[in-house]
Amino acid sequence: MRIAVFADYFPALSETFVLNQVTGLLDRGHEVDIYATAPRAESTRHPDVEAYGLDARCRYRQMPPGKLARYARLLPLLARHLHRSPAALLGALNPLRHGREAWSLNLFYSAISLLEAGSGEYDIIYCHFGPTGKLAAALRRTGLLRGQLITTFHGADITSYLRQHGEQTYRELFRQGDLFLPISDRWRTRLVELGCPASRITVHRMGIDSARFAYRLPVQSDDQPLRLVTIARLVEKKGVAYAIRAVAALAAEGRQVEYTIIGDGPLRGKLEELVLSLKMGRSIRLVGPKAQREVLDLLRRSDVMVAPSVTAADGDQEGIPVVLMEAMAIGLPIVSTWHSGIPELVEDGASGYLVPERDEQGLAHKLKLLADNRQHWPQMSLRGREIVEQSYDIHRLNERLEDIFLQLLMQPGASSSERRRSRQLRRAEG
Repeated sequence: MRIAVFADYFPALSETFVLNQVTGLLDRGHEVDIYATAPRAESTRHPDVEAYGLDARCRYRQMPPGKLARYARLLPLLARHLHRSPAALLGALNPLRHGREAWSLNLFYSAISLLEAGSGEYDIIYCHFGPTGKLAAALRRTGLLRGQLITTFHGADITSYLRQHGEQTYRELFRQGDLFLPISDRWRTRLVELGCPASRITVHRMGIDSARFAYRLPVQSDDQPLRLVTIARLVEKKGVAYAIRAVAALAAEGRQVEYTIIGDGPLRGKLEELVLSLKMGRSIRLVGPKAQREVLDLLRRSDVMVAPSVTAADGDQEGIPVVLMEAMAIGLPIVSTWHSGIPELVEDGASGYLVPERDEQGLAHKLKLLADNRQHWPQMSLRGREIVEQSYDIHRLNERLEDIFLQLLMQPGASSSERRRSRQLRRAEG
């Protein structure tokens, strides 16, 4: 299959689920192009970006950040490209047809990136996050992009984005999209509430390469500090401040605790100030972003993964954090919250514990429960690994994703060439 993957930023360390799907599809012999705004500005890169030569597959939207700069480049770009597809490029500037995508010039610059890439003819147009699906749908309306349109919904795109743009913002996408893949049962229900046809919704979870996360039985020595770890972008919905206060409460009781927080983000400064104000600088460390190898090493040297996720003030929520899958694959019990799709991954009392959002006392209680009952860690650890291997292994999920694509291409709504390609692929596999 020829597949176009649309994402906002690529590559991005906080969105390895996109990378895992791209490399999985390449491993299965498909041709994949990646359309994104830009690579995320990060000090480290995932090794698979180089190993798979993904930079050469990326088509970036070269759109200046300022509105004046965007409009200043408009006429030169039109002069250079208008002869190639005049109706499509002029149509991309029509706000009556495309609304905000047109007047922001987002659609125009995306159309230019398609023209510069060559053919926009694909079997599958696969979009991560709802706004990206809206953009791809608009590109398909111009005629520059062709293929079956699939959109995956993750979290912010179906929570805070709706507050900003209204619950009708996906109406055209729901009408024109061929398939929708929410990452959790919770988001499937929400899509139906928003008016998405239930017949075009299939839950498809994100996953990890569990083979890369070597399992180890937890260390149960009672004379060691309880070693906690959080890996997160430091934004409100991650709820890290509640975990910091919970750890401070444990320390106030005389318990030995070491808490490492990996990641960066706009709240890092405030969280560092909180640690200092609680006089917890010796027990709580914010170490910033780390390369994948260092993250794995820190996970293996930890006892418990803490993920105190909350609903942010703007409504932003998690999907199902991939980092929890990684920790469970290694064998860490989880302490997290009854938030979004997390209960679909973490079995309360079996692979970890869940508490209500913003309940720092509840977090402290569950951490004490784990510290005082280390004999239960192996059972929790094994159950966590089992859940990941059964339901969140990227190889199984990529095989299923490929099958979803092929089934869509065989449906009556697909073009004859798409159905023919699907039959050829099935014969080749069989």
